[in-house]
Amino acid sequence: MPPPSDIVKVAIEWPGANAQLIELDQKRALSSIIREVCDGWSLSGSEQFALRYADGPQLYITEQTRGDIKNGTILRLAISPGRAARQLLERIQSHGIDARLEALKELAKLSADATFAAEFINMEGIGTLARLVESGTHFGEMLAFTLTAFLELMDHGIVSWDLISLSFIKQIAGYVNQPMVDVSILQRSLAILESMVLNSHSLYHRVAQEITVGQLIGHLSNQEIQTYAIALINALFLKAPEDRRQNQDYSNALECYLTEMASTLAQKHLRSIILNHVIRGNRPIKAEMAHQLYVLQVLTFNLLEERMMTKMDPNDQAQRDVIFELRRIAFDGENDPTGTEKRKALYSKDYKMLGFTNHLNPALDFTQTPPGMLALDNMLYLAKVHQDTYIRIVLENSSREDKHECPFGRCAIELTRMLCEILQVGELPNEGCNDYHPMFFTHDRAWEEFFCVCIQLLNKTWKEMRATAEDFNKVMQVVREQITRALAMKPSSLDQLKNKLRGLNYAEILRLRQSERMSQDDFQSPPIIELRERIQPEILELIKQQRLNRLCEGSCFRKLGNRRRQEKFWFCRLSLNHKMLHYGDLDESPQGEVPFELLSDKIPVSDIKSVVTGKDCPHMKEKSALKQNKEVLELAFSVLYDPDETLNFVAPNKYEYCIWTDGLCALLGREMGSDLTRSDLDTLISMEMKLRLLDLENITIPEAPPPVPKEPSSYNFTYNYS
Repeated sequence: MPPPSDIVKVAIEWPGANAQLIELDQKRALSSIIREVCDGWSLSGSEQFALRYADGPQLYITEQTRGDIKNGTILRLAISPGRAARQLLERIQSHGIDARLEALKELAKLSADATFAAEFINMEGIGTLARLVESGTHFGEMLAFTLTAFLELMDHGIVSWDLISLSFIKQIAGYVNQPMVDVSILQRSLAILESMVLNSHSLYHRVAQEITVGQLIGHLSNQEIQTYAIALINALFLKAPEDRRQNQDYSNALECYLTEMASTLAQKHLRSIILNHVIRGNRPIKAEMAHQLYVLQVLTFNLLEERMMTKMDPNDQAQRDVIFELRRIAFDGENDPTGTEKRKALYSKDYKMLGFTNHLNPALDFTQTPPGMLALDNMLYLAKVHQDTYIRIVLENSSREDKHECPFGRCAIELTRMLCEILQVGELPNEGCNDYHPMFFTHDRAWEEFFCVCIQLLNKTWKEMRATAEDFNKVMQVVREQITRALAMKPSSLDQLKNKLRGLNYAEILRLRQSERMSQDDFQSPPIIELRERIQPEILELIKQQRLNRLCEGSCFRKLGNRRRQEKFWFCRLSLNHKMLHYGDLDESPQGEVPFELLSDKIPVSDIKSVVTGKDCPHMKEKSALKQNKEVLELAFSVLYDPDETLNFVAPNKYEYCIWTDGLCALLGREMGSDLTRSDLDTLISMEMKLRLLDLENITIPEAPPPVPKEPSSYNFTYNYS
């Protein structure tokens, strides 16, 4: 008979004594269990003791967290969190350097535990650490452990960052600005400044006065700290507009600082440092660095939002002069001082030839947002920097009289809107996204150059489609597909982008569409439909086995926390007999399969009640106040198992999400319903049907036997199934 669900078999250790093997009753008070364990070793004062995990982070066990204890867990009897906090607080203020160093080292480790942190903070521990830093008497390892403990304690959210003093900020900023500082101290100082900026509007202003982006650029050449430096740059940049909106008293200073941020991000020095020392460095780019590059890319493009959402004022002469300049470059040339007067009467005709919709007053074309004035900026850049290309596009279309002319103005405006949508200009970065494009770091004016490449593509595709004005939307759909397919190939430079787009001409897009359509829309004749229905069960079984095999191999998942730069991982895999789900924490992302022995926790598959996804997940409901972004929500799923427990996941990507949710559904005997399964099902059925139909063409007909009266001939059909 299996033991009751409230009984958990565990081992409890104590230094210098044999471990106790006990059956821990989850219904009994934890204090009663600790008293019994202490009695087993003749230890008095059981209220001064607590239980901790012996492996992994070695967290304290409380009444709230005891439900996480599993059968076979090894626990350790330890001094209580309050007693540990009091002892460490006394030791870090002692005069002995060695004793203080050991105390700070232990504090840095224990501070990650929320139970210990609450006790230490209640004893004014954070203030003590802050004073140690402000004194400027700690260096080397001692300072590194002090900063680590401080950051871990603050990240629990028990104490507001707004309580941090200006002298502490200056001291931390001083470590960042000093030329020769230990890497570990520099990493923690950058991390603390980042947390200040992200968690406090008032501290953002103070940090911005002490640290500039220009000062952080120098740290990007150091591979040990470049991720921390870019994370702080992103934090400063991310919070500047929000702070300016919400704190009107700081508006002038912050507006100046935001201008400095924008100009610094645009300057060649920062871009070239990132390109040469990060993207093209001699180390592979890890997930956190990829995320920070993606965030920097998004924030840089978001500088365009103001122009994108600015309507043109038809009465603004300076803005109208830009349109005049576009017309002059296209039709008047550089050396025609009298051209303007001569052609005033022909302006309307010229604007029509330029492809504006409102050729009587083209300023009206730029009153819709998006793309607003950003479209005009792009057109002027093309006309000024790539003048020959601009003139060629305009003139070759304005001289046509066969209704196949490509309206440059209308196309440029719509293309700008499309590029803003594709690159999500104006949207905040997604927490789980690493989708940065190296080519945008290869040019000082990457956005404008990207537009110039795409407008030439649009003109080329228009001609390939022999389009007319009525086909405008169809052309734009093809161009969008060409651009998104090319971006998905991650070209490393704008030249590579051009090469990718050359291979994605209109004929190739049609071929790809036809191929994809054939794989999705098989023949619809009744025999084929019947064959498909007969094939589907065995294909579904094949997909099911593939999903379960992938679960047996396992996957690594990232723990979402407050500080992405210090990533924590955990691994989960299904046992080979499909009876247990094994999981456990890891120090770093694994390079291959993780052995079952390293995964300390497990869940019997028979205990799993259901699998929920998205907003139905408990960990998404808990974080609803943080307004989880859509992407993280779409990658979240949870396993619900007896008794009322959950195992929460956030998949690294959509593929892993589909693999795991389908595999878990297959494990529970439920329907696999992800988009990946539907796609795989259609693809595999189509392949199998094509093979079977091809085999029908290879029918082997042997030599006919001697005729037998009134008996039909017999034929042998040979099918070569794969």
